[in-house]
Amino acid sequence: MLSFLSLGFSVALVVTLLIIRSASLHAKLSADHDLSGPQKFHARPVPRIGGLAIFLGFVLGGLAWAYRSPEMRTSVLLLVFCSLPAFASGMIEDVTKRVSPLRRMLAISAAALLGVWLLGASIHRTEIPGLDWLAAWPLGAGLLAIFVVAGVANSVNIIDGFNGLASMCSMIMLSGVAFVAYSVGDTWVAGCALLTVAATMGFFVWNYPMGLIFLGDGGAYFLGFLLAELSILLIGRNASVSPLFPLLLCAYPVVETVFSMYRRKVLRGRPMGMPDGVHLHSLIYRRLMRWAIGSRDARALTRRNSLTAPYLWVVCSLSTIPAVLWWNDSFALACALGVYAAGYVTMYWRIVRFRTPHWLVLKR
Repeated sequence: MLSFLSLGFSVALVVTLLIIRSASLHAKLSADHDLSGPQKFHARPVPRIGGLAIFLGFVLGGLAWAYRSPEMRTSVLLLVFCSLPAFASGMIEDVTKRVSPLRRMLAISAAALLGVWLLGASIHRTEIPGLDWLAAWPLGAGLLAIFVVAGVANSVNIIDGFNGLASMCSMIMLSGVAFVAYSVGDTWVAGCALLTVAATMGFFVWNYPMGLIFLGDGGAYFLGFLLAELSILLIGRNASVSPLFPLLLCAYPVVETVFSMYRRKVLRGRPMGMPDGVHLHSLIYRRLMRWAIGSRDARALTRRNSLTAPYLWVVCSLSTIPAVLWWNDSFALACALGVYAAGYVTMYWRIVRFRTPHWLVLKR
């Protein structure tokens, strides 16, 4: 397995470098030239097709694994095939900037539907009152899976705002999936999760801290799809894993997304899908990093950008660690999820009201 992980990492590492070095040839299409949007925190145009490197690293590593392990071949190939609509819709948006959010969500839903049909990735148990009745029906189980995959993929895209943020958080969460999968003897789910981590690390080397390339929608949707799909398959294939494990594991991007929808629609009266600049990561950048590094030159902006992500890595880990510790205890997972959500909202409101705890502030 180590050789396949090394291959996935190496392919992603080299492809990412090639994209960066050839940027002058494709920058007109691949670069993010919009520096003024509410979630734009970079000082110069940067290629936003890093997801291509992760996808190729995963695919080539997976093909090598499938070749050496025939019993894994069909499942690996089907997983790659199912991911194509999600990845392709994001990549097309990265290049054309003309794919509407609705069309991208439909493409991700199509990918999830393929997962239900070809991989059996339905959600048949939730341990959430009311939803287990729906999950008991094949149609309901499939619809729940489509909703979850689309939601997680979109949430990973939402937290993709700073160098190393979405990629490292995805690696943290996927490592949790791999650990629990190995604990229950599910080597296929564990191997796919680790292969995704390896390919993402090949991209991460060039993305953090200097931001030489961005993940893009294609990369965010691909990572979100795999994270959700592998989590659904893990609980579907292993009855000992609580269905609340993936919910707590992905609590950071999920809580961020749900809270953002509430904040936009209820508190501000705006469409839930409208982008804004007051996500938690945006507030940390503007209200914590500004005090530490106040200059507006390109070098200082890059440093502020790179210093933001580690705060959110910790936020992500605070849900991943208890999820891994209590992966088979639904009561403990539910309690931890409630505590995490309350802590997230409390921290958000303290920062937005300029009452940030002193220990969170990075001093000059």
